[in-house]
Amino acid sequence: MPQRTEKLSWLSPRTLWAARNGVLASWFGDPTGRTRGRWVARRTADGAPADKVIRRDDPDRFSFLVVGDTGEGDDPQYAVVPGLLKEGQDTRFAVLASDVIYPVGSADDYGTKFFRPYRDYPAPIYAIPGNHDWYEDLGGFMRVFCDDAPPLPPEPAPRPLTPAWLRSLLWHRPRPDDGRRLDEAREMRSAPAQQADQPGPYWAIDAGPVRIIGIDTGLLGTVDAEQGAWLREVSRGPRPKILVTGSPLYVDGEHHPCPIEGGGTVDDLVRDPGHHYVAAIGGDIHNYQRYPVDVDGRTVQYVVAGGGGAFMHATHTIPRVSVAGVDEQDFRCYPLRGDSLAFYSRLYGRRLRLRRFFTLTEAEATAVITERLGIRPARAPGSAARVTRRTRLVAGLLGTGRRPGRGKRFRLPVRKIYTQLFSPSSATYDPPFFKCFLRLDVAPDAVRLRCYAATGNRAQELDPPVEDEVTIPLV
Repeated sequence: MPQRTEKLSWLSPRTLWAARNGVLASWFGDPTGRTRGRWVARRTADGAPADKVIRRDDPDRFSFLVVGDTGEGDDPQYAVVPGLLKEGQDTRFAVLASDVIYPVGSADDYGTKFFRPYRDYPAPIYAIPGNHDWYEDLGGFMRVFCDDAPPLPPEPAPRPLTPAWLRSLLWHRPRPDDGRRLDEAREMRSAPAQQADQPGPYWAIDAGPVRIIGIDTGLLGTVDAEQGAWLREVSRGPRPKILVTGSPLYVDGEHHPCPIEGGGTVDDLVRDPGHHYVAAIGGDIHNYQRYPVDVDGRTVQYVVAGGGGAFMHATHTIPRVSVAGVDEQDFRCYPLRGDSLAFYSRLYGRRLRLRRFFTLTEAEATAVITERLGIRPARAPGSAARVTRRTRLVAGLLGTGRRPGRGKRFRLPVRKIYTQLFSPSSATYDPPFFKCFLRLDVAPDAVRLRCYAATGNRAQELDPPVEDEVTIPLV
């Protein structure tokens, strides 16, 4: 790690003001589709392939990494690196799935939040942007991943007193001198084998027997009409496909199909049997989840993989899973719900100065989760734990769900308000961190997907544990 790192606070007025573009887009209209179109047209004019397909010479058997929501540049992000290097030294490339840089995608942040942590990864790194990369109109992202693209010229001023005019008055834009340290930072990943020139913010990679398709869901988790038409085109054909998206299609027990401007959804294309998708991996939510969904007799693995470095989103607030034919027995998550509840109980106890009341051991948290959700524990507690009135009360206050039909009680706003405001500012810098990355081993007939944990503890750095594993047939 660098000698000095920024401890990012999402309750800082300065940070919230810099990251205001998402709110402005939801109030006054989202301009990212038009801006994305201008970036893509610029890249095509500069010689990028019109079909946006990167054609590699990988063999029929190869491996690659997927890491999501990485770039806070602090202890949790760097804690992922030792295990990633150990398990990824023989991989052909890596994909960053959403939010490469926090808080606003500034080009000057790439030194400590991208080039430095991954300087020893020997292969190319491709990326799709997340909403935070869009907070400066994608300028930093395009400079790093798309052949140092120069800034876009300003658009004509909108008509006064229109929503677009109000948005333009408040819109956050990069500093004129942003990126002045970028050339120096590039030296940390300057080997020819490390270079990856993308055709734009969305792309497809033909690698061995599979096609990997990365889409850009912008500020609000949607796809513009131009990108939607491209996605329909590159999805055709019998080649097995893996989607990588900035917004997961199944998350927290809910279905988010991702609308396409002009009609249809991304999930419609994933489910189409003629497109032969076998998995859809999304970032944005900072944990790991997997939903094996039966689609007309074939299983598509829907994965959330946003645990690459940013603060942890709770898993204990996920209700008992029952969505698209996937029940609790089929669902997987990391951290486990009991570990998540124990983590948040310690955090709330520290913040509210009520440690003796709030703090639950992992065994207590696992026991009360098992009772409240009516599920079998994914891991047997290390010691017997009795569910008391206090543990039930703490679990209820911290947002743990209940079995259907048992009614609702007052809870602290963990799942929504707390997750959006309090949790991001409460990232811990002491292990365990509950971070993760994916390794996918591709063969002609199957893909083996493994989720590796990164806790910040020395033992897991030397021997990263596998928290989940599934083999996905290609034929």
